[in-house]
Amino acid sequence: MKQLEYSDLARRMTQIKEDLRQGVEKPFKEVIDVSWGDPHRGGMKPLTFVRQVLAACVYPQLMNDNKLPVDVRQRAQKLLDGCAGRSVGSYSATQGIPEIVQRVSEFISRRDGGVPSNPENIFLCCGSQWALSRILNVLVNAEAAFTTGVLAPAPCYRTTTLSIEGLGGVVIPYYLSEEQGWELQVEELQQALESAGGACNPIALYVINPGNPTGHVQSRKSMQEVIRFASEKRLFLLADEVYQGCIYGEKEFVSYKRVLAEMGPPLSDTVELASFHSASKGFMGECGLRGGYVELVNLDPAVKKYIYTLFTADSSAPLLGQIALDLMTNPPLPGDPSYFQFDQETQHIKSTVDKNVKKAFEVVNSLQGFSCPAVEGGAFAFPRIHLPAKAIQKAKEVGMQPDTFYCLKLLEEAGVLVSPGSDFGQKEGTFHFRFCILILHDVLEELLRRLTLFHTQFMKDFS
Repeated sequence: MKQLEYSDLARRMTQIKEDLRQGVEKPFKEVIDVSWGDPHRGGMKPLTFVRQVLAACVYPQLMNDNKLPVDVRQRAQKLLDGCAGRSVGSYSATQGIPEIVQRVSEFISRRDGGVPSNPENIFLCCGSQWALSRILNVLVNAEAAFTTGVLAPAPCYRTTTLSIEGLGGVVIPYYLSEEQGWELQVEELQQALESAGGACNPIALYVINPGNPTGHVQSRKSMQEVIRFASEKRLFLLADEVYQGCIYGEKEFVSYKRVLAEMGPPLSDTVELASFHSASKGFMGECGLRGGYVELVNLDPAVKKYIYTLFTADSSAPLLGQIALDLMTNPPLPGDPSYFQFDQETQHIKSTVDKNVKKAFEVVNSLQGFSCPAVEGGAFAFPRIHLPAKAIQKAKEVGMQPDTFYCLKLLEEAGVLVSPGSDFGQKEGTFHFRFCILILHDVLEELLRRLTLFHTQFMKDFS
């Protein structure tokens, strides 16, 4: 597992923060860190209903306080009734607290227009990436004569590719079409498969929808083509759908499970699918609570039994993470005492992010040498930087990737930390960086102001 380019930037940020604490003069007073998809880090406030229920579950005496809305107290009571010893400090069943698993199953069925969801196929876990790594553990055979290959998008969320490589597998990159708004094209999947040749045994296809870091949202037609391709090539389909709640403009999110079900037999009965979701992502943004789930579709019972055993080895998911999932999938309803405030808070977050998406698109594309497709969903913008030849040469001289060099200069001179595109995979000769848009609008405006001033000077220095 190789070290990420981001690691050097993170260490430099720590040094800069210490310099600022010591009173060292810099052109900025604080660092803006938008390298992670962490809304609370970016200034977004936690949802009141979520934190009230969590607080009451952690400290049940709060339920005796009439200051908490009645539906908060009722929900906390109900959740604690499902915990062993009525304590969030206890273990749960391997798949999760049964009542929460059932409610997650009902959420999935509502989301998918009535497509059935069996609670026995759902595993609650400490984050979607944890679940993904366990499913990859089942798929990747490090001792086989031919190394296991997993098709993954480029650009791709870096933790996934590191997991594949760490398990002894090979990442087979398929490039998304930047010119078409980061569209996933089946022709590229075919080309990637052919390029793997006989060097590995391709066994799975990983897709991210909405995209991370690209911000694209797949259409039904595109998903149908992907499903047919997976069926034809006998590939296990891994659908990372953690940003399904973050959709902008006229786009809509449709799950892979729903599309597969609507395609009917024989595909709906045969294509193996694992879909992932999380309480860490989206507008709820409870990253630190580590709550996620995976739903398995069309798996052989013997394989599912092995997955159960694998999950058992790690006890159970943290109960607070499971509770966060319950609150995400079953928020207050109209008529509930907490509904008005919950609705106000979520609508405010959505309108803020909508403004961020438009503002980032407008400002970034106005800068010399930048291009960025419209963000359709997810938590990030992923602009392309057309760097001057002198900047590329300077980066080579100091032993850095050109976009990492740009990001380091942006951090040191403007106090903005972003993630270099070289960590995510990109076409040869192209350079990008990723920054989070799930942040306060004031923070985004200050970020864009600093970026504009820095970039203008950078282009002058290296032209």
